[in-house]
Amino acid sequence: MIGGSLDPSGRGGDPARGRDGDVVLTSRVRLARNIAGFSFLTRASRDDRRRIVSLASARFAGDAVSPGLRWVDLAEADTLERHALVERRLISRQLAAGDEPRGALIAEDDGRTSIMVNEEDHLRLQVMRAGLDVRGAWDEIDRIDDRVESIVEYAFCPKFGYLTACPTNVGTGLRVSAMLHMPGLKLINEIDKVRRAAKAMNLAVRGYYGEGSEAVGDIYQLSNQTTLGRTEEEILAAFTDDILPKIIEYERHARRRLLESRRSVVEDLVHRAIGTLLHARLMNADEAVKLLSHVRLGVALGMVSGVGFDLIEELMLHAQPGHLQLAVGAELNQAQRRPARASLLRERLGAAVSAG
Repeated sequence: MIGGSLDPSGRGGDPARGRDGDVVLTSRVRLARNIAGFSFLTRASRDDRRRIVSLASARFAGDAVSPGLRWVDLAEADTLERHALVERRLISRQLAAGDEPRGALIAEDDGRTSIMVNEEDHLRLQVMRAGLDVRGAWDEIDRIDDRVESIVEYAFCPKFGYLTACPTNVGTGLRVSAMLHMPGLKLINEIDKVRRAAKAMNLAVRGYYGEGSEAVGDIYQLSNQTTLGRTEEEILAAFTDDILPKIIEYERHARRRLLESRRSVVEDLVHRAIGTLLHARLMNADEAVKLLSHVRLGVALGMVSGVGFDLIEELMLHAQPGHLQLAVGAELNQAQRRPARASLLRERLGAAVSAG
């Protein structure tokens, strides 16, 4: 069970305490890699997939490539453990739901580093950092990548770069993303402008769990879409020095506009959310995240005392089915989760509000 190996608080380094944490929850850098001598997974046999799993679990676990990596065989892991790993964005929904030999290496200590095995590519290395810290995540993943490459030979072409299953990842194989909280732009009805501007710059705007997911609680994932023909430094510089600072400022400007012209509306939104969270007896996950998003806006604007970003992030995670069941120490069906979620939120938010 995952409860014995991951911090049940789900805080994973207290997301949102980093730089620009009022808008940027986390930064993530991911590298797509394939091992020379094996077919891409779209053509790989089941035996090839088993051999890749065997190689990764034997050669990369422990401290071989990054401190404290624990191997999780996802073909054997129970449903709750897989759900919890998806909720923490350590593995993808695609990897969790597969039925072929597959697994992941998960950092025991920091909850921010993982290597997915047999997802879309043989290996997907990823590092997350709190707030706006793409450079820090890149430095860490670059070290891990070098260590992995010292153990296995990557599929690489001098002309095209790293070879990947999807053509959009060919080249550097680098995907840079940031999880952004943008309620201000949503409230002034300008979030679609961000989507259009992102598309024009070859950026993707997705929901919390990436491709195919919807934005819940005004939380959006922004990432680059192309890697071929650009160096790692060019991708990092464009994302961290140009694109993200502009979007952060757009969101902050939207919040200032709201305070100037609709302060009472925002205050009402925030305090209604707190009231509902403190008194509701039934709560589904999406509603909980939406209400916590409103509270997070209130915290950022100084309207709420006693509640910090770290607590909001913890509660957003605990509102998810996997972590909720870990928190209460029991497996629950959907009907049982609604009152359990409401009770957990009342207790933990109530304690913070009372103390504040």
